[in-house]
Amino acid sequence: MSEKNREGKRTARERLAEERDKQKKSDKRRRVLVVGGAIVCVLALAGVVGVLAANSGDDKADTEAGPLTAPSGANGDDSLAIPVGKESARSTLTVWEDFRCPACKSFEDGYRSTVHELTESGQLKVEYHLATLIDGNMRGSGSLRAANAAACAQDAGKFPAYHDVLFENQPAETDDAYAKNSKLIELAGKVDGLTTGTFEKCVEGGTHDSWVAKSHQAFQGGGFSGTPTVLLNGKNIYQDQTMTPAKLKQLVQQADKA
Repeated sequence: MSEKNREGKRTARERLAEERDKQKKSDKRRRVLVVGGAIVCVLALAGVVGVLAANSGDDKADTEAGPLTAPSGANGDDSLAIPVGKESARSTLTVWEDFRCPACKSFEDGYRSTVHELTESGQLKVEYHLATLIDGNMRGSGSLRAANAAACAQDAGKFPAYHDVLFENQPAETDDAYAKNSKLIELAGKVDGLTTGTFEKCVEGGTHDSWVAKSHQAFQGGGFSGTPTVLLNGKNIYQDQTMTPAKLKQLVQQADKA
């Protein structure tokens, strides 16, 4: 069997486990770099700040403090969750994600169709929480900008579709393409009815930046090990090495019949 065929035979669980291991190793390397960077001189630090400022781009909204505006329909503690699915569903999937996170994309690619099926049937509701972990690890602002844009899509009633588009078109982790509001608005064209003046103003103005920042603070305070963090009825299922889309579906169906 060719290497290409062997790759195609791998299960979703194996791919997710591999992505999780890669992210852990990557995070470890980054921590080493951060420690080493702490001893650089003030002049070198000033130079880095200058480079970051020079590359910030004119279309990035200011990430400093602004009014905390939760997107329409947000619920949960401090209105930090974006709900998808029927409120009457017996099972709740709580998902913490970062739109720049490769492991999050792997989770979405593997579980998207199952989650859609379960939410559309009324058996599952999903509460999405947005984090900006990769911005801190890799530098940049793509996680923040994409999360704000997703919140703007929620205002327009288009969050589920735009959420999927962002993960389906996710750039490489080292490519901060989502830092450009123009890119996020371009991708909105893939969602019927989303590209409006109101949406563009929300994206370009960073309407929900402070809300995203508070969501990330909640992630940091939650004791989670990384993104994605996926909880089914409060239990972390992403850490379960035996979890598959089929098993998730079985667990939700069992809860629905209980």
